[in-house]
Amino acid sequence: DSTLFKTGPWLENRLVLFDLAYFKYRRFALIDENDGYFVSRLKQNANPVITAELREWRGRAIPLEGKQLRDVLDDLDRKYIDVEVEVEFKRGPYNGTRSLDTKQFRVVGVRDEDADDYHLYMTNLAREEFFPADLAEIYRCRWEVELLFRELKTQYELDEFDTSDEHVVRILLYAALLSLLVSRDLLDLVTEQADDELVFPTERWA
Repeated sequence: DSTLFKTGPWLENRLVLFDLAYFKYRRFALIDENDGYFVSRLKQNANPVITAELREWRGRAIPLEGKQLRDVLDDLDRKYIDVEVEVEFKRGPYNGTRSLDTKQFRVVGVRDEDADDYHLYMTNLAREEFFPADLAEIYRCRWEVELLFRELKTQYELDEFDTSDEHVVRILLYAALLSLLVSRDLLDLVTEQADDELVFPTERWA
C-alpha cells in the first residue's frame, strides 16, 4: 500500500525505486527535500512541461523547451531523451488548506525500437553521474527485487505467518534468507560443473 510509505530524514543519501502505484509529485518532492533520490516510471497521464534540455543534439534537432513532454514524443526518433521538467502538485494540508507548488525534476527516455516508443523515467539523480541508459538499468533492478520477494513468499512460505510472535517471525525471516543464500551458492556450483547449454531454474535449491 503506497500510503504506508513515509518520507523523512531516513531518506538522506538513499535511492528509492518506485512502481507506478507510488507515483506522486508531492512524494518525489519530499524525497528530494530530505536529500534522498528516486527513480520512477512516468505515468501515462503525466505530461509535464519541459523547462530545459540536458543533452545537446547536432543537426536539425526539434527544440523541446517550453513544450509538454508527451505532445512531442511522436515527433522524436532520437535514442535518448534527457530533459528537465516542471511539475505542479499540492502540498500537505496546513491550517485547513493545501497550497499549490512546483518542482523541477529530470525525465529521461530510452527508445524501444521494437515498440517504436520510449521507456520514460522521472528522477532527481544528476545528469553528470547517471546517463539515461544507466537509469534504465537501475530501474530494471526493481524487477529483480520483485522476483526475489515473490520467491521468498512462494518458495519459502513467507506470504503468511501462523504466529504473531515477533521473535518467531524474525527467526522465520532469517531462516528463509539464509536458505536463499545457500540455494544460490548450490546453483552456482551446479552451473559451474554443468555443460554451458544447460539452463537451471533459479528458485530454491536448498
